[in-house]
Amino acid sequence: MTGRPRLLLGLAAVAVAFAAADTYVVVLALPDMMDAVGIPLDELQRGAPIVSGFLLGYVAMLPLIGRLTDLRGRLPVLVASLGLFAAGSLVTTAAYDLPSLVAGRFLQGVGGGGLVPATLALVADLYPVDRRGVPLGVVSAVQELGSVIGPLYGALILAVSDWRVIFVVNLLVALALAAALRTLSPETGSRNRYSRLRELDWLGIVSGLVLLGAAGLVVVAPTSLVMDVTWGRLFIPVWGSGRWLTPLGLVAIAAALVFALRCGTARRPLVDARGWWVAARSADLPGALYLAAALGGVILAFSTADPRTQVFARQGWWYLLVAVVATVVFVRHLRTDPDPLVPTGALRRTPAWGALAVSFFVGAALVAALIDIPIFARTTVYSDSQVLAALVLVRFLVALPAGAVLGGYLTRVLRPGIVTAVGMLLASLSFALMTRWDLDSLSAWPANLPLLLGGLGFGLALAPVNATVLAATEPGVHGLAGAGVVVSRMMGMLVGVSALTTLGLRHYYQQTSDLPPPLQVCGGGTTRCDAFDHLLQEAGIAQEHTVFAGAAVLALIAGALALVLFRGVEVRALPSRPWVDP
Repeated sequence: MTGRPRLLLGLAAVAVAFAAADTYVVVLALPDMMDAVGIPLDELQRGAPIVSGFLLGYVAMLPLIGRLTDLRGRLPVLVASLGLFAAGSLVTTAAYDLPSLVAGRFLQGVGGGGLVPATLALVADLYPVDRRGVPLGVVSAVQELGSVIGPLYGALILAVSDWRVIFVVNLLVALALAAALRTLSPETGSRNRYSRLRELDWLGIVSGLVLLGAAGLVVVAPTSLVMDVTWGRLFIPVWGSGRWLTPLGLVAIAAALVFALRCGTARRPLVDARGWWVAARSADLPGALYLAAALGGVILAFSTADPRTQVFARQGWWYLLVAVVATVVFVRHLRTDPDPLVPTGALRRTPAWGALAVSFFVGAALVAALIDIPIFARTTVYSDSQVLAALVLVRFLVALPAGAVLGGYLTRVLRPGIVTAVGMLLASLSFALMTRWDLDSLSAWPANLPLLLGGLGFGLALAPVNATVLAATEPGVHGLAGAGVVVSRMMGMLVGVSALTTLGLRHYYQQTSDLPPPLQVCGGGTTRCDAFDHLLQEAGIAQEHTVFAGAAVLALIAGALALVLFRGVEVRALPSRPWVDP
């Protein structure tokens, strides 16, 4: 493999890691972001759209982006995804109310999600079937490494600066990565510098810069300018009271219209709107929107609920109703459209759709670790520190990348079903050990064993699942197949947290219903005391034990399905199979 493809894959992997880090960085920045848009910290549910908006963009649009990866190519989608991520970072940085903040996070989700299927498909393009395990393991490792780096990176910036700096850094890094990837394009390399400069859409560039400058001033509204006798007139609405009806706002709107017009009509626009529109229509845009509505309904039903106390948000059943109706319409569309989003027979092989099923159950089990390990830590030894409780999860997360790389290596000598099953067996064992945790377990070193074992087990399963779906599908649908694996895992996480929360809450309510009255426990006419709080704490621990036990079962199901459904695919480096350098 030559240095240029290796550099391309390296840059794509760095982009995936950086986007993954942004997924977790909001965990620490969320209180400051809520405060910036006027949401009190005691109304945490009002801030839920900041998280669910990102998740909605990440998952709901992923099938369309995966299909575009197959139609437009891996590199254009990588560059476009980074562009969307950068645009979302800019909007998030300049956000002045909740809708603008959610819009920015949604764009970041769309861009960040689009990087994953394009990178997986790129691996399949660059490596033969029996050599994909290690690079797929490395890509999975850097993606999971982002979950470790994200909180630390966010904490470092928040310690010295404002939360908006996080997204400024995101903007700059995304633009740098997009520019670096763009230089690797064969089309870019075939023209000299003078030709490239001459062909630039300078009117589009100027209108874009005017748009950024005017919109930035409208959003930030610097006090020194607003209060100035002369410059302040630019911030006074021409009519009405909206900030976009000021002279600066109208200039921004006009520049946006010119920029959009140039993107649609220029010979070589900055953003090839015509090309992407044609590709989106070829990818079955109506079908993608139906599927996005179905996925979005499920996402909003589960992600807006408090996992500690709720299965659904109050309006969750309405979201699920939308999801059911959209699913019915989508299935009918697949049967009647001559060129549907999911081509006929694309996932016909058992290992192909089996990889999606296994990924679903892997996600359903994984979510118990991501959510309930910090909750258990907060319930027991770290009741006074949310940060320390969250850092307990880092011990689990650090083992994930190591497991991912190891899983990639093992697929060269073992069948992917065996590697996945071993990983899920280790994950199930780790959850079984967690069911033995008590009030003081996390303060002792033996608690590290199930945390590291679980992270290693889940990591082992990542590369084999990706290798299986790529080996069992045609190259023309690798982007869609990669997107399907990611969507399945995310859907599994959402459904898993609901099912496990239901089981845990049922056990908690059963435990608390058997408790003696507070007056009987505490005596002296008081309704709360340390003794009664201890009983409630024990009930909370029993709830988490139920969740961990359920996750252990889900992990075993994932492993068993992998053994059965992955039997028809071969990804090992067999001695009789020659390797041709791509």
